[in-house]
Amino acid sequence: MRHLARSIALLTISALAGCTVGPDYVRPDLAVPAAYKSQPPSDAASQDWKPAQPADAKPRAPWWEIYGDPQLNALEERVASANQTVAAAAARFRGARAAAAQARSAWFPTVTANAAFNQTRASSNVLYKSSAGVTVPDYLVDAQISWEPDLWGRISRAVEGGRAEAQASAADLQSALLSMQAELATRYFELRGTVEEERLLQATLQAYEKALALTQDRFAGGVAAESDVAQAEEQLRATQAQLIDLETTRTSLVNAIAILVGETPSSFTLDVAPLNEAHSPHPAAALDALPLGVPSALLERRPDIAAAERRVAEANARVGVATAAFFPNLLLAATGGLEATRFSSWLEAPSRFWSLGPQLAFTVLDFGGRAAARDAARAAYDESVADYRQTVLTAFGQVEDNLNALDVLRRESEAQRKAVDAAQRALGKVSNRYENGAITYLSVVVTQAIVLSDQRTAVSIERRRMAASVALVKALGGGWSTAALPSAEEVSRRD
Repeated sequence: MRHLARSIALLTISALAGCTVGPDYVRPDLAVPAAYKSQPPSDAASQDWKPAQPADAKPRAPWWEIYGDPQLNALEERVASANQTVAAAAARFRGARAAAAQARSAWFPTVTANAAFNQTRASSNVLYKSSAGVTVPDYLVDAQISWEPDLWGRISRAVEGGRAEAQASAADLQSALLSMQAELATRYFELRGTVEEERLLQATLQAYEKALALTQDRFAGGVAAESDVAQAEEQLRATQAQLIDLETTRTSLVNAIAILVGETPSSFTLDVAPLNEAHSPHPAAALDALPLGVPSALLERRPDIAAAERRVAEANARVGVATAAFFPNLLLAATGGLEATRFSSWLEAPSRFWSLGPQLAFTVLDFGGRAAARDAARAAYDESVADYRQTVLTAFGQVEDNLNALDVLRRESEAQRKAVDAAQRALGKVSNRYENGAITYLSVVVTQAIVLSDQRTAVSIERRRMAASVALVKALGGGWSTAALPSAEEVSRRD
């Protein structure tokens, strides 16, 4: 007995001194530019963004509050609690966290208990058997404790992988939340742009109705031709059709917002202000609160990049698990209990039994099975590295695209405003010439159509600017940071 206990102690000490096989994780190398191609000089006061300042590392309010729209703020707050895409991502995170806790439990012994009562009767027709024809009761209670020392780091690598996957799932949750919040903001500003177009068309219709009345009066007085009345009426009706057509766009946008905040479209209504109201904030305001920073900072600010990097760590740990399969497994087990055929003597000392001993298992030959599993784990690691690098490249591309879009749209907006002003001046002069009988009404119709087209184009540009500003905020991570990821201990701890 002493010799057996001594052997178990030696095995335990050896287990505790065991090594962890497989590669230790190192974050893959990335080619990160020193600055964004579309980044303006720091003294460019008219641009739609600003460079990062030392104080920008401090916590700040949710990014959508910078737009200064209380209605948008209220809608965004509902995304985290009511959006079903976010709810699904949260459930996946809880599942990954539970899996990490389950992997961690393998570090500790497993204790099982059993209690049973049964009766056994042997056949009376069996010769030379003392129990023939006898009914034997059996009372049993026992407990077993078993523990697998982590000799080669198989359990450690599994725990490491589980924790990394849980952290990736936590980043996925933040990525889903950011995506839904940005989608809501984009749809919201599209809705406001549509309402702005409706306001523009309604104002235009009022002007067209006055123009039609004027033309009818001139026709009645014999000054204008009947064709002038027909042209004025056609323009009025065509513009009415355009206004009616916008109802479909507005309804679709309201329905999309309803789904994003977890409501059925049939029970959801939303009235918003036009996009170009005087008190409406400029799209640059959001970017002033979320500095551009340097490209290397993007690696810490994008939750999808953090998720991809954590999955590289998880894949690396799986390589260690597959490598540990080449080494033997040690299992330490002990069993003890009480067993008797009579209940009266069941709990007495002579009824006790026990067993104690180690078990060493080793796969001698599997015809390349373990090697193939390790090769598959290495291939999965290489795939995750490629996915990580592609995610980073995509992120840089999204930032560059939206920086460029904001710069182009800013200049386009300035040019379009001048075009609208010029078209309105031209309309005023053409209208005066028509009233004086110098030209036909066709010239007025053409100029009015140009004014309306230029005005709608200006609204479209502003709507695109707002969408680009939201897209850049999203591309920059929305103010999120890898510091918000749960620690390895937190993801494997049960609440």
